[in-house]
Amino acid sequence: MSRRGNCYDNASMESFFSHLKVEGLYPYHIRTVEEAQMRIEDYIYFYYNYRPQRKLNKLTPVQYRNQLDVGRGVS
Repeated sequence: MSRRGNCYDNASMESFFSHLKVEGLYPYHIRTVEEAQMRIEDYIYFYYNYRPQRKLNKLTPVQYRNQLDVGRGVS
């Protein structure tokens, strides 16, 4: 998180939290803390492994990172 008055550093995390709430929490009637934690963990896994990102040329974050590693010769 950024210093006070520097809103652009927080933009990516605020965007993620917005997606988390709208796609991962609000559609469900959550009754316990454990259920909320499970939904959050499931959404984070889904977000990084299966949800394509427009800014990453419609790749998931994991696919994008793997593509960069292959280009640099990192295995």
